[in-house]
Amino acid sequence: MKTVFIAGATGYLGRFLCAEYSRRGWYVVALVRNPQSAAVLTADSIVTAQATDAGSLKGMMDGADLVVSALGITRQADGLSYQDVDYQANINLLREAERAGVDRFAYVHVLHADAMLHIPLVAAKAKFVEALEASTLKSTVIAPSGYFSDMGEVFAMAQAGRIWLFGSGTTRINPIHGADLASVVANATDAETAWVDAGGPDAFTQTELADLAFKAIGRTPHITRLPDILRKITLSILPRITPQRVHGPAQFFLTACAMEMVGTAFGTLRLEDHFQALAAGLDPTSKGGAS
Repeated sequence: MKTVFIAGATGYLGRFLCAEYSRRGWYVVALVRNPQSAAVLTADSIVTAQATDAGSLKGMMDGADLVVSALGITRQADGLSYQDVDYQANINLLREAERAGVDRFAYVHVLHADAMLHIPLVAAKAKFVEALEASTLKSTVIAPSGYFSDMGEVFAMAQAGRIWLFGSGTTRINPIHGADLASVVANATDAETAWVDAGGPDAFTQTELADLAFKAIGRTPHITRLPDILRKITLSILPRITPQRVHGPAQFFLTACAMEMVGTAFGTLRLEDHFQALAAGLDPTSKGGAS
């Protein structure tokens, strides 16, 4: 039986990665910071460490065939920066994987990162990908367009009664459910694929996303379109007046929403069903909650 070591196991995607590799017959080792958060995981072994502390990882990957990292922060906590986690913690994982003689290291990146290198979150991820591709290990990089969980912000605005969009609302995205993305990751590592740009089965304009959210809660759409210049001004001002834990995610969102974030279509789970599950109060992190 092959062994996979999964970092970021308790995150949105990590839970699905553990379940997917287990379903395929792998021995799953899940890395967690807090053992209490591991109860929801499908894993054969739970190991506790701080990936930001290289010493705490020593020996944990011995015997592993594959490392998959979905480790990163969306909203900063514990005073850690994107460089601390998205870059350095993943570097620590990579160096330990090299020491342990792991065959392949897979990393979950972001679609069109090259166009967003001025965003600290993306820059940290891209810097790690450079190090990964320079490593002696075989590598697989998966660059998703966005997660269903990210679309919760749109749904929350709809519930509040109004969705605010910048510009024409015509840029598109094809977000992907965590279960479908986990399958993409596992297929890519099984096939020893170097890079996959991945999205879900359906692409939506920003306006279509708004309409879909209002449809799920049975309300008439109320959409306000703001001039795109306001988005640009906001991007310029936010880093000066807010801490990075606030402006970091906002910078990424405000930049990505003005881009075509459409990856190769994979999967079968539909965003419409996900929104309806949210409206019904079902668990949005479960596969059943979106299918």
